[in-house]
Amino acid sequence: MTTTPREAVGQAYDPALMLRARERSWAVLQGIRERMRPGLSEDEARAEAAAVFEAHGLERLWHPVLIRIGANTTLAFRERSNPDVRLGEDDIYFIDLGLVFHGHEGDVGDTFTTGADPMKRACAEAARTLFGDVAAAWRERGLSGAALYAFATERAQAMGWRLNQDIKGHRVSDFPHAVHKAGDLGTLEQAPSSGLWILEIQIAHPSEPYGAFYEDLLVE
Repeated sequence: MTTTPREAVGQAYDPALMLRARERSWAVLQGIRERMRPGLSEDEARAEAAAVFEAHGLERLWHPVLIRIGANTTLAFRERSNPDVRLGEDDIYFIDLGLVFHGHEGDVGDTFTTGADPMKRACAEAARTLFGDVAAAWRERGLSGAALYAFATERAQAMGWRLNQDIKGHRVSDFPHAVHKAGDLGTLEQAPSSGLWILEIQIAHPSEPYGAFYEDLLVE
């Protein structure tokens, strides 16, 4: 069990259920991806997501469904999308989900492309790679949350991408984690415990109007 206020959990918290919520959240995300097709707007894509939620027995959302397309992929979570953007034949988009299963919070996100644009594909893959590098630094070096994001900034620059500095990761636990007011992972001055923190990575092309996003639970 955790020992610091920023890692407090509720009485219902169960590490195994956290992992189960994570697994089911990824399955939902893939179900939404299978429904994405050129011509959809973000609002229409969220409507498609609702059918996937029903099929997977979702208990509830703990944050709004975020599907960003094209130039909207550079926006942070609370920024408003341009509603006129639709998914193109040679485009990029990401899906960001905050779901509750078994009373525990899943939070997953990934970026995909339509068509064969090599730079858009490279951007999507770079977000996954950067996530993997940062997560490995946590596992192998025991870095604090703040140090993880400093590492992510340097690594993104070395890879040729811009890291969104406003995206700093956050807590999850048994629902609702927000009662613990734990703050961002990027301000945590200790090594985050396994199964409690979401590492978020959002990058952008250095000159073109698109980016990529990837997030998952930090687990040993």
